[in-house]
This record gives sequence, structure tokens and C-alpha cells, in this order.
Amino acid sequence: MRALGPGSVSSLLKIMLDVVFVGLWAALCGIGLVMLAAVLLSFDPEILSSLAGREVSSRGPVLLGGLVALALYLGGVLVIVGRLRRIFGALTAGDPFHPDNVRRLRVVGLMLAGLELGRYLVWGIGLSMLPDVEHVEPDFSLTAWFSVLVVFVLAEVFREGARLRREAELTI
Repeated sequence: MRALGPGSVSSLLKIMLDVVFVGLWAALCGIGLVMLAAVLLSFDPEILSSLAGREVSSRGPVLLGGLVALALYLGGVLVIVGRLRRIFGALTAGDPFHPDNVRRLRVVGLMLAGLELGRYLVWGIGLSMLPDVEHVEPDFSLTAWFSVLVVFVLAEVFREGARLRREAELTI
């Protein structure tokens, strides 16, 4: 099976990324609706406590903060999947060294780094807001940081490939 062009592995992956992209949008919209409901219910705490119990109503700000963190995380994943869709779209078209792929890969690398830093930030905020929860130290994920470096190296490989392609087009 071919790697590039219509009917190739890249076109299959593009279709899979399209499905994931729609699913992420649906999840993000669902979280947005839950956050809106939580904010609206916070104006009348008696409704919230009768629906969910006293424990949930006292933890409302923490739960809302968790929903915001989840929405930001899904937003970051949505950006990554969106850029990968465009990269695989170029691969399906048979143009792997399209100049825009360099920028797309850099955005993917930055988002991966941002998601990892966000994980540390959420851990720190959660530790300060939930002192009664067991203290769990976040582990330094060597795999995540290695992935960030690999994506940036791939961006430079694509940049060099696009440069060589431009030079070849100018050569008669």
C-alpha cells in the first residue's frame, strides 16, 4: 500500500483524524454546556445542593476549575489534531514538503509542550486548592518532552525538504 496520494495510508489516517476532530469538538461543546449549567446553578446554591448533595455544592469552584482545565486540555488536543489533519491532507494530495507543514509541525510541538506544562500547572493549583487530597507528585515525563523534540526536528526536516524542492523547481 502506498504512503502518499489518494487511497493511501495517509488518506486513511486523514479520515481517522477527521472523525477524531469532530468527536473532540462535540466533547468540547458538551463540556462548555456543563460549565454553563454549573455557573447558572451557582446563582442558586439550594438547587445545586438538592440535585447533587451538600458535598458537591461546597466543591463547586473546584469542579468548575477542573472543567476549565479539561476544556483547555481538549482545546490543545483539538489544535494538534487540526494541524495533523492539514498535514495529512497535504500528504494525501502528494505534497509532503508543502511549506505550511513546517509551521503546522511547529504549532504541534508548541502545543505538546504547552499541554505538558499545563499538566504541571494544574497539579500545582490542585495541590493548593485540595490540601486534604493525598500529595501526589507529578512525574517528569521524559516521553512527552522527547516527543516535543522529535516534532521540532521533523519540522526542520520538512523545512529543509521544502527548501530543496524550491531549488529543484528553479533548476532547469
